[in-house]
Amino acid sequence: MMVNNRLKGRIALITGASRGIGSAIAQRFAMEGAHTVLTARTVGGLEDTDDTIRKINGTESTLVPLDLTESDTIDQLGAALHERFGRIDIVIGNAGTLGELTPVNHLEPTTWDNIIALNVTANYRLIRSMDPLLKASDAGRAIFVTSRAAVDLNPFWGGYAASKAALEVLVKTYAQEVQHTNIRVNLVDPGRQQTAMRAKAFPGENPKNLRQPDEMTGVFVDLAESNFGQNGRTFEAYPEIFPK
Repeated sequence: MMVNNRLKGRIALITGASRGIGSAIAQRFAMEGAHTVLTARTVGGLEDTDDTIRKINGTESTLVPLDLTESDTIDQLGAALHERFGRIDIVIGNAGTLGELTPVNHLEPTTWDNIIALNVTANYRLIRSMDPLLKASDAGRAIFVTSRAAVDLNPFWGGYAASKAALEVLVKTYAQEVQHTNIRVNLVDPGRQQTAMRAKAFPGENPKNLRQPDEMTGVFVDLAESNFGQNGRTFEAYPEIFPK
């Protein structure tokens, strides 16, 4: 893996950073010189990611354990980041939940509410809270994790697919609204990854046939760079930088 300090001096907020894709992005960003602000519900997982980052470049991350479905905490996070840093250069909206794979008419209201709360509402609140901090950067970059499930519709995936479709509309609308500012907003579909969510969705699948999350972090670095100019697009991690 080629590392060139492409994010040196940048401040990056990454949600869902305790494991899987979020943790892999955090580690890669640290390797590229960014200071990482990591959020997740699992304190132990955040500390594990932070321990790895310390081994990478000897620096500490800023750890913020919180539940993104408790929306007011996102506003509190924005205020705290403003007080400490005065800006955010990169926001990675990665945290998400699969919910349950079941027919729509069997989907429990509490499960639906939780899917929408984390996959959609939390990202809306993240945009709302972080927008002023991104505008305070010389090149604000916001990147959100989506899925082919939003367009390749399959039975039993209604809750998750609906949430990702809503996320894509929300993010691309925001991208249009900020197109004349210093902010660029895009989505990434990471594809088939060896993660806990993937194992829950496909329990019979051989994980050895899946890519590791750290293999696809390059696309996030590309989109996070201050000289990256595309806006309002969805990129697939494989191959990298091919918008659909």
